[in-house]
Amino acid sequence: MINFLGLCVQNFIKCLKYLFSGQVKFSSVISQAASISYDSLSISLIISFIAAATIAIQVSKQFLMSGADTYIGGTIAIIMIRELAPGFVALAIGARAGTAICAEIANMQVTSQVDAMKILKVDPVGYYFTPRIIAAALTVPMVVLLAEFIGIAGGMLVASATIDLHPARYMHSVWAWMATKDIYISLLKSFIFGGLIALICATQGYETKGGAKEVGLSTTKSAILLTIYLMIADFLVNLVFYI
Repeated sequence: MINFLGLCVQNFIKCLKYLFSGQVKFSSVISQAASISYDSLSISLIISFIAAATIAIQVSKQFLMSGADTYIGGTIAIIMIRELAPGFVALAIGARAGTAICAEIANMQVTSQVDAMKILKVDPVGYYFTPRIIAAALTVPMVVLLAEFIGIAGGMLVASATIDLHPARYMHSVWAWMATKDIYISLLKSFIFGGLIALICATQGYETKGGAKEVGLSTTKSAILLTIYLMIADFLVNLVFYI
């Protein structure tokens, strides 16, 4: 993992050089944004809705029994904004779009398309990685914002259906507990997660050697590595801003 982290840092530096050289095409970024985040939007929102609804089912009756039913909305909002929405969305996009990035670049590597780029004196890391990293870093926070809204709404529907909690009381709790700082940190997390999704999966694909079998193995490995590094990044962000 340490060696792989070093490769990721090296590739990220190459991407920065490629970006500041002005060679990145806006059309490529838009195309990758649609492929990474827009195509993953539905599954991300469904996961967020179900997660918030499940939490509401778990806590609603317990809060009602203790007379703390007015805190249900705030509790769900804090959990969704601080942790569940950024984490679940990143994992969903990584499982769908991240593995696709790895498989695509791995296939280019084993079929010598990357070597052809080098012969044409085009930096394959900059050309393949940079648009994907920019697109993921910019659009994953947008998906997370929508997921947070859907999650809070899902919690409100379940709380209303299970314990007949009035939506006004639910939303009053949400606004009372939710802080602007939490939203900013959530967006920062999402920005970092988006960049990591593209960088880690692309790096794993780029390091693939062999044939079709290795492409499949590399794709599986990218999903595992991505999950580990996302959890580490999540821990570090929480350590910096909430300690």
